[in-house]
Amino acid sequence: MITTNKEAVTKSFRHVDLVFEPEHQVVWADLKYPGRPCMSRALLKDVAAAQRLIQQRATSAHEQGLDNRLIYQVLASSQPGVFNLGGDLAHFIELIRTRDRMQLFDYAKACIDILYQSATSYGLPFTTIALVQGETLGGGFEAALSANVMIAERGARFGFPETVFGLFPGMGAYSFLARRIAPALAKRVITSGRIYSAEELYDMGVVDVLAEDGRGREAVYDYIQHQRSRTAGFLAFDRVVDQFHPISYKELMDVVTLWVDTALELSDKNLRLMEYLVHAQEKRWGADRPEQGERAVAL
Repeated sequence: MITTNKEAVTKSFRHVDLVFEPEHQVVWADLKYPGRPCMSRALLKDVAAAQRLIQQRATSAHEQGLDNRLIYQVLASSQPGVFNLGGDLAHFIELIRTRDRMQLFDYAKACIDILYQSATSYGLPFTTIALVQGETLGGGFEAALSANVMIAERGARFGFPETVFGLFPGMGAYSFLARRIAPALAKRVITSGRIYSAEELYDMGVVDVLAEDGRGREAVYDYIQHQRSRTAGFLAFDRVVDQFHPISYKELMDVVTLWVDTALELSDKNLRLMEYLVHAQEKRWGADRPEQGERAVAL
């Protein structure tokens, strides 16, 4: 196992901890959940701020040609057993019932702004990694898919529950998934409504590295070490892949617009199914209520 750098520098936000490890040229972004493990507006705000800091440091070092420049970012969760459950469906229901299209659209745009940066590596020779340990649903799955590399422990579970209540994952799920596997298979994964194991997704080609339970972080360091002597070649190959499967911001925005329009047309039956899912998640995770101003919105 590769040990972490004792001189690591930590920058903390309320919803994310950044740990810069110059020795490994990596920054860890560990999501923190004061309430339920979901994508609140406050969490999105902190992640966007963290991305700006990471991009600034990586760009500066790249422009200076520093040998130990920052070239890896790892998105992970600080809460055992869960990567991310998606959003606060209760608030999502509220926005639909009040016909608040603007808030739905603004939230969705905030999501794709973050995911686009991850997918395009900040426009730098840079690698984004998602480390999934535990459960990830909806927008959490989309966040993991937006990374250049996905590492998952065997016990991780993935799914898109949106189709169960008449919606679809609209913040990049198909765009990112269809760049990893055949489009028809991507459609099947999204529309099935079932939960997939990390091993199933590894066999499909969705997960890049499969780690034993409890050894996900070690797998990240192993991956970085494996790349170290061949970094230039791998980064150049990433550019080849990007040219073959380009993703545009417009593509994501077009899907978001359709997602918002579809959400506002959900029936009362659909909303009741969403409420059932909310109750199930609250019963299972039993998290505290988010603070004032930190209500989450569904992905």
